[in-house]
Amino acid sequence: MNWANESSPKEFMLLGFSDRAWLQMPLFVVLLISYTITIFGNVSIMMVCILDPKLHTPMYFFLTNLSILDLCYTTTTAPHMLVNIGCNKKTISYAGCVAQLIIFLALGATECLLLAVMSFDRYVAVCRPLHYVVIMNYWFCLRMAAFSWLTGFGNSVLQSSLTLNMPRCGHQEVDHFFCEVPALLKLSCADTKPIEAELFFFSVLILLIPVTLILISYGFIAQAVLKIRSAEGRQKAFGTCGSHMIVVSLFYGTAIYMYLQPPSSTSKDWGKMVSLFYGIITPMLNPLIYSLRNKDMKEAFKRLMPRIFFCKK
Repeated sequence: MNWANESSPKEFMLLGFSDRAWLQMPLFVVLLISYTITIFGNVSIMMVCILDPKLHTPMYFFLTNLSILDLCYTTTTAPHMLVNIGCNKKTISYAGCVAQLIIFLALGATECLLLAVMSFDRYVAVCRPLHYVVIMNYWFCLRMAAFSWLTGFGNSVLQSSLTLNMPRCGHQEVDHFFCEVPALLKLSCADTKPIEAELFFFSVLILLIPVTLILISYGFIAQAVLKIRSAEGRQKAFGTCGSHMIVVSLFYGTAIYMYLQPPSSTSKDWGKMVSLFYGIITPMLNPLIYSLRNKDMKEAFKRLMPRIFFCKK
């Protein structure tokens, strides 16, 4: 993969909303608050899931993986964005851009697959409760998590190589906040349609197949829940699955908008806002959704947070 080709500059200019000076300070404040909440929320969920023996179940194992993903996902872009917003020269080195693109794509694809695995876990828990322990055993969960991570990074290498090998003829102004596929493709001075077709194929595999499996899983779950006679049982099942569906809707909705249409057809300002939403806002909302809507998680927080932050036994 000849990523550092002759048309590759030493650095890229990240334009963001630099043409709208009045947006810089509000955007900086929103990003800083969102990133702070993301760090605190996801670290708290990881610590609670690890330290509370009652949460040592497949569901919370995958939730811990999701929190790690969201934390790394946001850290890939947010700190550099905050620095650039506060500087007059909004740049990123070529090596930094390559690293940002690969990691951002890898973690995004991994999250797509992990959300599908989490929906399968909920399907087994609701539709086949007597076989849950056998099916969702430790090694199966570990293999599914590893599959999600490895496939995500494999997809990232393929998509990144296709994107970065496009000739740019010296163009170095990226009309975005960070290095993302649609924004980098717009720098190309060659016909991007063949590459867009290949990237579309990979995006269908990573986005549409998992979301289809999620919808099928929740179709079966809905049927099973409606057969539960106990109102309390139905409420508990819908509460647990509802949190996951909210996360799925937020993440997949914005990602599908960005990656399943040609870059040329995307409004540049709207595309930036959508990217900020699934790259910054969604990772911030995930821990809030899971902690506020999950009874077991709230009880675990009450038991463990005083011990963690105030050293109380």
